Amino acid sequence: MINYNKTQHLIESMVLERVVPGVNYTFIKDKQIFTSTTGFASIYPTVTQLSPFAEYDLASLTKVLATENVLLKLYDQGKLNFTEPLQEFIPEFKDSRIRLYHLLTHTSGIRGWIPHRDELNHDELLKAIINLPVTGEFEHKMRYADTNFILLGLVIKKIFNRPVQEVATTEVFNQMPLAHTTFSPKKEACVPTAIVNGHVLQGVPHDPKARQLRADCGSAGLFSTMQDLITFSQGYLGLKKDVLPYSQKTVSLLFDNKNPAGVKPRSWGWDLRFDPKNHYPIILHTGFTGTLMILDRIKRSGLILLTNRIHPTGHNTIFLAMREKIIRSFLKENSKA
Repeated sequence: MINYNKTQHLIESMVLERVVPGVNYTFIKDKQIFTSTTGFASIYPTVTQLSPFAEYDLASLTKVLATENVLLKLYDQGKLNFTEPLQEFIPEFKDSRIRLYHLLTHTSGIRGWIPHRDELNHDELLKAIINLPVTGEFEHKMRYADTNFILLGLVIKKIFNRPVQEVATTEVFNQMPLAHTTFSPKKEACVPTAIVNGHVLQGVPHDPKARQLRADCGSAGLFSTMQDLITFSQGYLGLKKDVLPYSQKTVSLLFDNKNPAGVKPRSWGWDLRFDPKNHYPIILHTGFTGTLMILDRIKRSGLILLTNRIHPTGHNTIFLAMREKIIRSFLKENSKA
């Protein structure tokens, strides 16, 4: 029987305490699935009820569900092993030390301020990203950055000669039993997010880079529903062995620290936490809009949390503290399960 009562209480308290307008969440434990919906989709300009079938702006979950899944499929087919230099695909990139695995584990050290970033057009922004410097943090520090996955999106474009979002759609999503995972959702099906320039974003990515780079953005821009995210999760957990477009052997490689000793643990793409009792790796990823997936392949369990924490405003740091509490609570209850 699924029993994550404390975690469930923390999740629902976010709506009661108005930290978020509404939330969809799911607990998975082997073949059992518990899903719930509470609260509102929007509170501005009008209050609208939240649907269990709502499509969410997944923000950075795009990295692992879209961009990385294309790369894992290529890995599974023996076409990449992630030790390839970035320069092999993007010759304009100046540092020959950067390998694909540095981008996947956020240990590339690529960092820098892009002046007037949100004013740059598509081509100018890509050029600025390709010309960012590699700092002394290279291989010494895990620093999470969208830049790494935008560059991986350009690697995919070089391999397929098509934008990363198109490739993810044809090579991943269209190969899976998904109904509503898309980069071009119907506006009315989507949960509204932040107010930008006086307008509520709905069915449009909140991330400004995703809006600017459009189909070339490998770091954000994907929309999906709870049901589709359950399908993804069942694939990662090994509960459904044939839903992902690559082998379970490749899936199992994700549940492992890829970073050297002394550097914050990270898998390819995914963040890592560890079971409080037995210390094995559990993967998780968050999205700026208020999305979260935690997956434990050993216990075949997981939590999917979908909120619209930037509606109507993005200044919501209380949510971040609450999310960390929820993660820790889930790990604790899951360890006892």
